[in-house]
This record gives sequence, structure tokens and C-alpha cells, in this order.
Amino acid sequence: MAFFESEIVQDEAKRLFTDYQQMTQLGGDYGKFDREGKKLFIDQMEDLMGRYQVFMKRFELSEDFQAKLTVEQLRTQLGQFGMTPEQMFSQMNQTLERMKRELEASGA
Repeated sequence: MAFFESEIVQDEAKRLFTDYQQMTQLGGDYGKFDREGKKLFIDQMEDLMGRYQVFMKRFELSEDFQAKLTVEQLRTQLGQFGMTPEQMFSQMNQTLERMKRELEASGA
């Protein structure tokens, strides 16, 4: 069975995409959240990034041609911005860590 024909892969891809869209929309109102709302947002973003990293690792480890092609396309796209997937995840995690520090420092 091809990598993308797997129901598990398709379901997780849909969930990741939907969850990411929802979190991105919510993120626009981050500044309006109270302290607990900000904590919850950060926690959910960390969870989403972890799920995304696992999903991408499955692509990288797969022997499927389409999966390998997808990884290469991502690397090419990110490369246009001078970034690797690893750097992208690192920057996302750094941003979330900074958000946590700012939240703790604000005491709000």
C-alpha cells in the first residue's frame, strides 16, 4: 500500500491541517486572551508541533516514493527561505518558549 493510501496517514493529515488552521485563526486573537487562555493556546500549539514533527518523521522514514518526494518538496520550499525543516521546527519551538517566558514575566 502506498504511503498516502493509508487511512491513518490521510486522517492524521486532515486533522493536522484542520487543527493548524484553527490554531492560526485563534492566534490572531492571542493578545486578547487572559493568562489561562494564553497558557492553553501555547500548550495546544506545542502539542500540534509535536504531532507535526512525528508526522514528518514518518515521511522521512518511509520507503514510499511519494513520501520521499513530499519531504524533498518541503526541503526545497523551505530552502528558498534559507531554512531546513529542522530549523523551521526549532524556530517554532523558540517562539513558543519566548511566548511562555513573556507570559511568566507579565504575571498577567
